[in-house]
Amino acid sequence: METEAQTAASQAGGPTVGAPPDLTSELAAAKALADERYKELQYARADIENVRKRAQRIADERLLHGRKQTLGKFLTVIDNLQRALAHEDSEALRGGLQATLKGFEALLQSEGVKPVEIVGKPFDPRFAEAIGTRETPEADDDIVLDEAQRGYLLGDDLLRPASVIVAKRVQNGQEHPEAE
Repeated sequence: METEAQTAASQAGGPTVGAPPDLTSELAAAKALADERYKELQYARADIENVRKRAQRIADERLLHGRKQTLGKFLTVIDNLQRALAHEDSEALRGGLQATLKGFEALLQSEGVKPVEIVGKPFDPRFAEAIGTRETPEADDDIVLDEAQRGYLLGDDLLRPASVIVAKRVQNGQEHPEAE
């Protein structure tokens, strides 16, 4: 007759007290458990790889959608350019080009791009690159006189710096002191 401890141990899958341990069956059970855990590990690895591939596919689809949306906005601007070039009249051409410029500006604004307002302000190397200087008695040193190429911000980030001409104050009323 089995004791209660022996019955509980045999129901739990362990060796019964007083019975000789069956090492072969324990080894077989451990091996089966190891095989089961190994299969679970393989399934988990496959799931992780599938999640990674799905995330990459979603990211690629979102990028493509964003590119399509942005590039699609340029098509209207290209249409305006084509219409402007179809006219031989220079006034119509100028009007078409102005409409195209407004279209580009509106497109950039819709994407959060805004021009850097820098003319007439002190030169700031964070937003502009000085490509030259101009001597002038009307402006103080390092005031931006002219923009050769407009700079743009995307939100608060600089998308492209402005290329500017910076003022140099004329000394002693002489326009070119080195010419003497």
